[in-house]
Amino acid sequence: MLLPGAVRYLLGSPGATGFGSKSTAEEVTPGLGGAVTAIITGATSGIGAETARVLAMRGARVVIPARNVKAAEDMRARIRQECPDADVLVLPLDLSSLASVRDFAGRFLALGLPLHLLINNAGKFSHGQLALSEDGVEMTFATNYLGHFLLTKLLLGRMEETAAATGVQGRIVNVSSSVHGWFTGDWADYLHLVTRRKIPYDATQAYAVSKLANVLHTRELAARLQEAGANVTVNCVHPGIVRTRLNRDREGVLTDLVFLLLSKLLKTIPQAAATTCYVATHPRVAGVSGRYFADCNEALPSPAATNRHEAQRLWQISEAMIDAQQHHHDLLLFPPPQTAGGSPRRT
Repeated sequence: MLLPGAVRYLLGSPGATGFGSKSTAEEVTPGLGGAVTAIITGATSGIGAETARVLAMRGARVVIPARNVKAAEDMRARIRQECPDADVLVLPLDLSSLASVRDFAGRFLALGLPLHLLINNAGKFSHGQLALSEDGVEMTFATNYLGHFLLTKLLLGRMEETAAATGVQGRIVNVSSSVHGWFTGDWADYLHLVTRRKIPYDATQAYAVSKLANVLHTRELAARLQEAGANVTVNCVHPGIVRTRLNRDREGVLTDLVFLLLSKLLKTIPQAAATTCYVATHPRVAGVSGRYFADCNEALPSPAATNRHEAQRLWQISEAMIDAQQHHHDLLLFPPPQTAGGSPRRT
């Protein structure tokens, strides 16, 4: 028997906001009512590309950071073909490289532009064997979470300045996934062990950990912004299940069969981009921070994602990781978990 929530999803029935699983990015975005600058990671394809297209159509200046600059320039051309007056900037960025993140932030800040929206959308699913970034971080975690953590940290000052100068509230959107609930263990312990090849690498587990980190980051950043009195909000979204390049890479008979059986659950890309666009632009989300959204309505993340202690712990470890890279220290990714007596547990 289908649960009421599943029925609403399949039918696309609207929730409290008036939108639902079948709503599209264009349908949920009002006019932006003035010059707005948005940075959207992962905007060369899929959900990010649709987000960039729709925000540009609504009048936003869109900044597309990309590792593949040619793909980003092609995306800019497609947007301008549809919206000739669109203001679209392309800057190089490899989120898996902390040095690249710092370089991008420096380039953007040097332009002297305001910043109203930061949409941390880019996602990676590593296939096959364990891969480490140039900083020694598991590649999925480095790209999906740690690069975005540093990017947000480096750009937050500009967002606060923009909000203070214009009176327009800044918004940060972290794109996570319901898959974050698939991991229920100690994320730091897991990454410590898998990075040192003490346990087998599981790409799905690594992806779930990175998406759990996105939600925990949202919770802790929201609390810090509130404590600082900043006119900036941060929220997290689950876009839904959609066949984008992220999962199309996993071709095969079994994969194709699963997608065939789940075809009624899959969203189109315009539908998958709707929640991101809604949270980034809609007046109903003004002042809302630290929440998790799905199908353009507030939803509940997993219990592990609501743990403030774990959110603080993730923040502290993340700060240590980016500081170690900046100062060229040997990078101790995740310290061995502590025993009750305070001594490191041997692994």
